[in-house]
Amino acid sequence: MKELNFPLNGDGIRIGIVACRFNDAITHQLLEGTLARLKKFEVKDEDIDLVWVAGAFEAPLAAKSFADSKKVNAVICLGAVIRGETPHFDYVAGEASAGIMRVSLDTGVPVIFGILTTEDYAQALERAAVKSGDKGGDCAEAAIEMAQIVKDSF
Repeated sequence: MKELNFPLNGDGIRIGIVACRFNDAITHQLLEGTLARLKKFEVKDEDIDLVWVAGAFEAPLAAKSFADSKKVNAVICLGAVIRGETPHFDYVAGEASAGIMRVSLDTGVPVIFGILTTEDYAQALERAAVKSGDKGGDCAEAAIEMAQIVKDSF
Protein backbone atom coordinates (compact mmCIF):
# COMPACT_ATOMS: atom_id res chain seq x y z
CA MET A 1 0.00 0.00 0.00
CA LYS A 2 1.24 3.45 -0.89
CA GLU A 3 0.13 6.11 1.57
CA LEU A 4 0.26 9.73 0.48
CA ASN A 5 0.79 12.01 3.44
CA PHE A 6 2.29 15.43 2.86
CA PRO A 7 3.64 17.73 5.55
CA LEU A 8 1.91 21.10 5.18
CA ASN A 9 4.22 23.28 3.11
CA GLY A 10 2.80 26.15 1.10
CA ASP A 11 6.05 27.20 -0.56
CA GLY A 12 5.32 27.59 -4.26
CA ILE A 13 1.56 27.15 -3.86
CA ARG A 14 -0.62 29.89 -5.31
CA ILE A 15 -3.93 30.65 -3.62
CA GLY A 16 -6.99 32.58 -4.78
CA ILE A 17 -9.30 33.89 -2.08
CA VAL A 18 -12.94 34.82 -2.70
CA ALA A 19 -14.28 36.95 0.17
CA CYS A 20 -17.96 37.82 0.56
CA ARG A 21 -18.94 41.38 1.55
CA PHE A 22 -22.30 40.31 3.00
CA ASN A 23 -21.67 39.76 6.75
CA ASP A 24 -18.25 41.32 6.15
CA ALA A 25 -17.34 41.54 9.86
CA ILE A 26 -17.37 37.75 9.92
CA THR A 27 -15.57 37.52 6.58
CA HIS A 28 -12.80 39.82 7.78
CA GLN A 29 -12.14 37.53 10.77
CA LEU A 30 -12.10 34.49 8.50
CA LEU A 31 -9.71 36.29 6.18
CA GLU A 32 -7.41 37.23 9.07
CA GLY A 33 -7.17 33.60 10.15
CA THR A 34 -6.68 32.40 6.58
CA LEU A 35 -3.85 34.81 5.83
CA ALA A 36 -2.07 34.12 9.13
CA ARG A 37 -2.15 30.36 8.56
CA LEU A 38 -1.06 30.67 4.92
CA LYS A 39 1.91 32.72 6.09
CA LYS A 40 2.68 30.18 8.83
CA PHE A 41 2.93 27.45 6.19
CA GLU A 42 5.14 29.56 3.91
CA VAL A 43 2.70 30.74 1.24
CA LYS A 44 4.21 34.00 0.01
CA ASP A 45 2.15 37.21 -0.14
CA GLU A 46 2.79 37.50 -3.86
CA ASP A 47 1.26 34.04 -4.33
CA ILE A 48 -2.09 35.12 -2.85
CA ASP A 49 -4.79 36.91 -4.83
CA LEU A 50 -7.94 38.23 -3.17
CA VAL A 51 -11.23 39.23 -4.77
CA TRP A 52 -14.32 40.55 -2.98
CA VAL A 53 -17.82 39.60 -4.16
CA ALA A 54 -21.28 40.66 -2.99
CA GLY A 55 -22.15 37.46 -1.15
CA ALA A 56 -22.07 33.68 -0.98
CA PHE A 57 -24.29 33.27 -4.04
CA GLU A 58 -21.64 35.03 -6.17
CA ALA A 59 -18.69 33.10 -4.74
CA PRO A 60 -18.83 30.07 -7.08
CA LEU A 61 -18.45 32.16 -10.24
CA ALA A 62 -15.49 34.06 -8.80
CA ALA A 63 -13.96 30.74 -7.72
CA LYS A 64 -14.44 29.40 -11.23
CA SER A 65 -12.70 32.45 -12.69
CA PHE A 66 -9.71 31.79 -10.43
CA ALA A 67 -9.69 28.08 -11.29
CA ASP A 68 -10.03 28.68 -15.03
CA SER A 69 -7.14 31.17 -14.96
CA LYS A 70 -4.67 28.33 -14.22
CA LYS A 71 -2.83 30.84 -12.02
CA VAL A 72 -3.79 29.26 -8.68
CA ASN A 73 -3.35 25.82 -7.13
CA ALA A 74 -6.36 26.23 -4.83
CA VAL A 75 -9.20 28.64 -4.09
CA ILE A 76 -10.62 29.49 -0.68
CA CYS A 77 -14.15 30.92 -0.45
CA LEU A 78 -14.85 32.87 2.75
CA GLY A 79 -18.09 34.32 4.06
CA ALA A 80 -21.13 33.71 6.22
CA VAL A 81 -24.77 32.88 5.58
CA ILE A 82 -26.79 33.34 8.75
CA ARG A 83 -30.29 31.93 9.13
CA GLY A 84 -33.06 34.50 9.25
CA GLU A 85 -36.83 34.38 9.32
CA THR A 86 -37.26 33.50 5.63
CA PRO A 87 -36.16 30.52 3.51
CA HIS A 88 -33.50 32.75 1.88
CA PHE A 89 -30.82 31.03 4.00
CA ASP A 90 -31.64 27.60 2.58
CA TYR A 91 -31.42 28.75 -1.02
CA VAL A 92 -28.23 30.75 -0.66
CA ALA A 93 -26.38 28.24 1.54
CA GLY A 94 -27.39 25.28 -0.62
CA GLU A 95 -26.59 26.88 -3.94
CA ALA A 96 -23.28 28.32 -2.71
CA SER A 97 -22.09 24.96 -1.43
CA ALA A 98 -23.25 23.10 -4.54
CA GLY A 99 -21.67 25.69 -6.82
CA ILE A 100 -18.35 25.64 -5.00
CA MET A 101 -18.20 21.84 -5.10
CA ARG A 102 -19.09 21.87 -8.79
CA VAL A 103 -16.26 24.29 -9.59
CA SER A 104 -13.79 22.06 -7.79
CA LEU A 105 -14.95 18.88 -9.52
CA ASP A 106 -15.33 20.48 -12.97
CA THR A 107 -11.93 22.19 -12.99
CA GLY A 108 -9.79 19.87 -10.88
CA VAL A 109 -8.71 22.86 -8.79
CA PRO A 110 -9.42 22.45 -5.07
CA VAL A 111 -12.02 24.96 -3.90
CA ILE A 112 -12.38 25.16 -0.13
CA PHE A 113 -15.80 25.92 1.37
CA GLY A 114 -15.08 28.50 4.05
CA ILE A 115 -18.56 29.98 4.02
CA LEU A 116 -20.03 29.58 7.47
CA THR A 117 -23.66 28.52 7.63
CA THR A 118 -24.95 29.27 11.11
CA GLU A 119 -28.18 29.71 13.02
CA ASP A 120 -27.23 33.14 14.38
CA TYR A 121 -24.59 35.85 14.35
CA ALA A 122 -23.03 34.70 17.65
CA GLN A 123 -22.31 31.25 16.22
CA ALA A 124 -20.69 32.83 13.17
CA LEU A 125 -18.50 35.06 15.34
CA GLU A 126 -17.40 32.10 17.47
CA ARG A 127 -16.46 29.98 14.46
CA ALA A 128 -14.68 32.83 12.65
CA ALA A 129 -12.70 34.27 15.56
CA VAL A 130 -8.99 33.54 15.27
CA LYS A 131 -8.65 32.90 19.02
CA SER A 132 -11.48 30.37 19.19
CA GLY A 133 -12.91 28.65 16.09
CA ASP A 134 -10.42 29.93 13.49
CA LYS A 135 -12.24 28.33 10.56
CA GLY A 136 -10.28 30.63 8.25
CA GLY A 137 -7.05 29.01 9.43
CA ASP A 138 -8.56 25.58 8.92
CA CYS A 139 -9.47 26.54 5.36
CA ALA A 140 -5.90 27.64 4.68
CA GLU A 141 -4.59 24.26 5.80
CA ALA A 142 -7.17 22.42 3.70
CA ALA A 143 -6.20 24.47 0.65
CA ILE A 144 -2.50 23.74 1.06
CA GLU A 145 -3.13 20.04 1.64
CA MET A 146 -5.46 19.67 -1.33
CA ALA A 147 -3.13 21.67 -3.60
CA GLN A 148 -0.29 19.32 -2.65
CA ILE A 149 -2.43 16.25 -3.28
CA VAL A 150 -3.61 17.43 -6.69
CA LYS A 151 -0.21 18.79 -7.72
CA ASP A 152 2.14 16.05 -6.48
CA SER A 153 0.48 12.77 -5.74
CA PHE A 154 -0.88 10.90 -8.74
